[in-house]
Amino acid sequence: MPTANAPFVPPGSGWPEDPATPDTPVAHDAAGVIELAESSPGLDELCARQSVCRACERLVEWRERVAVQRRRAFAGEEYWGRPVAGWGDPEPHVLIVGLAPAAHGGNRTGRIFTGDRSGDWLFASLHRVGLAARPTSVHAGDGQRLIGARVAAAVRCAPPDNKPTPAERTACLPWLAREVAAVAASVRCVVCLGGFAWQGVWPALKQAGYGVPRPRPKFGHGAEIMLEPPSGAPRRDPVLMLGCYHPSQQNTFTGRVTEQMLDDVFVRARDHA
Repeated sequence: MPTANAPFVPPGSGWPEDPATPDTPVAHDAAGVIELAESSPGLDELCARQSVCRACERLVEWRERVAVQRRRAFAGEEYWGRPVAGWGDPEPHVLIVGLAPAAHGGNRTGRIFTGDRSGDWLFASLHRVGLAARPTSVHAGDGQRLIGARVAAAVRCAPPDNKPTPAERTACLPWLAREVAAVAASVRCVVCLGGFAWQGVWPALKQAGYGVPRPRPKFGHGAEIMLEPPSGAPRRDPVLMLGCYHPSQQNTFTGRVTEQMLDDVFVRARDHA
C-alpha cells in the first residue's frame, strides 16, 4: 500500500476493488479518453481505464491535493486520490447516474457515493427497496454489493466546490457513454440524481444508441421519460428514465429530499425493471 499522504493509490498496489493494474493504459487528454474508451474490450477494462485517467489537469491537481492534505476527521486514512469508476452489477436492470465523486467521499474511499452523507442516504434507500445488500457503503471492500443496479457518474474525478466545468464534463463524456453502451442490454431504467446528471446523461445515451426526445425534457423530481432502446438491444420495449433530487446535505437538511421521496423513486425503478 502507498505511504501516508501519498497523492493517490498506485494501480495494482492492493487497494480493495481496484480495477486497474500497473499496465492499464492512461488517458492524458480528451483525445486519449475517446481512444481508450472506444477501444475498451469490456466493462472491466473500461472501469480500469476510467480509474487511472489524467485527462483534466485541474481535476487531477485538486483530487491529489485533497488526498495529501485530507480532512482532519480522516487524517489517519489513505485516500484513493484517483478517478472513481462505475460500480455495481455488471448486468444491471437499474443504472443510477450521479454528478461526481465527493472530495472526502469517493475520492477517499475509492467507491462512488461511498463515505459521505449523500452516499449514506443513497445506499440506505437502495437497501430498503432491495437494490443493495447492506444499508451502508463505507469503503471499497466492505462487503457491500448492488443487486441488479449499477452506479456511475457524469464526471469521474472530485471537482473543486463540487462543480466540474463544461469542458471537464465533455472530456469525461466518453467514459460514461461507453459504460452506458456496455450495460444497455440489461438496463430497463436509468435514474438521474440531480440536474447535472440529468443534463450530462443525454449525450451519453445518444452516443450509446438510445433514441432520445427533442427537445430534451426538463429535470424534476419524479420526472419520467420513456427512451427508445439502442437498435442492437435484445429487448425493444422502452427504457424508463427517472429524475430524482440529489441526496446532498443541503437537500436532505432542508427537507427538499426525504427518505420516502428517494424510496418512491427507487421502488418505481425497481418495479419497472
